[in-house]
Amino acid sequence: MAVTRSRYRTATGAGTLVAFLLVLIFGSPWYVDWVQSGNRGLFLETLAWPAWSFDTDASVRDLLAADLKAILVVVFTALFITLLAGAQLASARGTVSAILTGWAAYIFAAALAALVTAFILANASVASAVLAASGGAGYGLIVGWIVGLASMAGRRP
Repeated sequence: MAVTRSRYRTATGAGTLVAFLLVLIFGSPWYVDWVQSGNRGLFLETLAWPAWSFDTDASVRDLLAADLKAILVVVFTALFITLLAGAQLASARGTVSAILTGWAAYIFAAALAALVTAFILANASVASAVLAASGGAGYGLIVGWIVGLASMAGRRP
């Protein structure tokens, strides 16, 4: 039985792959430590937002929230790109539309992941969850254009 693969990536696959690489590389402990060791600028510091860690000195609750946030950013990105790319009108398909679809999906994904995981932390409140979601939306706004470019390169459903 032969397995055939398409040469073309879908918009969802390309955007999710880039989101995964962003979280994996720039959320890693070595990158976060490097950014925190000096003034690296707004963009490089923002890239470190969905930091994941396996630090044994932190509480289990904080580790779970940070790691789950990083995972949910990638999962929600795939979900939102699928929903947004499938809903594009035939007349709206094009370069700008594809970039904005991936970018918006990443903003929504980061905000929702921060909102959901804020309730895991100690002393969770609605106000702290909304503040966390606004931080996630800011991250998505500054970094999401990268995912938008990647989803532009993929084919639409």
